[in-house]
Amino acid sequence: MLAFASNSLLCRAALRETEIDAASFTAIRLASGALMLIILLRMRGVRPSSGGSWPMAVMLFAYAVFFSFAYRDLTAATGALLLFGAVQLTMMAWGLWRGERIAGWRLLGLVIAVGGLVVLLLPGLAAPPPHAAALMLGAGAAWGVYSLLGRGAGEPIAATGGNFLRTVPFAAALILTAYGRETVDYTGLAYAVVSGALTSGLGYVLWYAALPALSATSAATIQLSVPAIAAIGGAVLLAEPITARLLLASAAILGGIALTIRKKG
Repeated sequence: MLAFASNSLLCRAALRETEIDAASFTAIRLASGALMLIILLRMRGVRPSSGGSWPMAVMLFAYAVFFSFAYRDLTAATGALLLFGAVQLTMMAWGLWRGERIAGWRLLGLVIAVGGLVVLLLPGLAAPPPHAAALMLGAGAAWGVYSLLGRGAGEPIAATGGNFLRTVPFAAALILTAYGRETVDYTGLAYAVVSGALTSGLGYVLWYAALPALSATSAATIQLSVPAIAAIGGAVLLAEPITARLLLASAAILGGIALTIRKKG
């Protein structure tokens, strides 16, 4: 969870405090993650493209692009909250579409969580920019689909490595679309490499390796810590404000989701 929250902090810090642009950050992040995982797979004698799939790679790329461009105008805490809420709601929506019933406390929790998102996005001085919020919600939806596709995807390093490797052509195309407008400095480059190689590549592998030992409820509950870690990190490291609206929305979104997943197990 520290790795997941660190992605928000690294991206926000890079786009706010360095010269790197969102497209370059995304491309370097994905390429660095792919390179790190290729090295690990080669050390284990595994062909890098043996795992993963193109649909998962498309979702991973969509998440990374929306994530970076959203963080040009969102604080680390607001971005993590929108991302996490969208991930959970996407996975809940999939369950409902597949015929899963939701009633009682679970229904109440879902209503509270959605209400929290509405509170966060309502127009006002403390509301996040609509375009940035929409991008982060899109990132969360893409990550939710990626997670759903990843169920039963096989060995974590092979699957994650294959997915990162398949995003490289998309990352190259992204850089071409930004040709002439891209900017990279050494600090921004370092943030992107750390985000890709460590907190994304290795972080995702560790998380998916740990999932089999966790119940669905435990895994979902643990993820509730990510927005809180990002909020604390944003306040301490980036001097970002924690507003009353953010606190109220966080309590509603995270509390509602906690109530919903508590009744799953």
